[in-house]
Amino acid sequence: MSPNQILIDQELITLLKNDDRGAFATIYKRYWTVMYMHALKMVRDEDDARDIVQEVFTSLWIKRQSINQDTNLGGFLFVSTKNRVLDLVARKRVKFDYLDSLATFASTYNNQTVESIEEKEIMDALDKEIALLPPKMKQIFEMRIYQHCTYKEIADELNISDKTVKKQVSNAIKIIRPKLHHLSSIVLILSGL
Repeated sequence: MSPNQILIDQELITLLKNDDRGAFATIYKRYWTVMYMHALKMVRDEDDARDIVQEVFTSLWIKRQSINQDTNLGGFLFVSTKNRVLDLVARKRVKFDYLDSLATFASTYNNQTVESIEEKEIMDALDKEIALLPPKMKQIFEMRIYQHCTYKEIADELNISDKTVKKQVSNAIKIIRPKLHHLSSIVLILSGL
């Protein structure tokens, strides 16, 4: 950089510190392309490079009052750009590390946790609906569902006919199924009865 360039940059810094938007525009025009190429060489992504340079110039304007008068403007912008690139790389590394750990977790547990949560939710919903059934129907339905008794076993134990047991189970399903239609697994469970 020539001595005249430095002098001009120092004048621009003075004007910038005095909130001169024209000075900022001159700095922007003078250094934007150089900073963009510098960022692009490091990140190899045009959008990221543009964002980084935009952040550098935004920061320059915001912090204009605190810039030292003797600052080498080009060097200041290069260092700011390099620091923004390093911040971006660190953020991306954290993001990729998180995604890797999430993928590892997902493959390790292979949806078992999700399936057991869904199963518990389904069974809780079914239990709540069974609890609302009339007492005799509830007793018959619980024997069928939880104790896996046949119609004959239920009929023998309760001293009623097989047909009554079938009718009570059928009625219980007719009551419960519409209330739990949003849980497709319940439909499959109730269909097997």
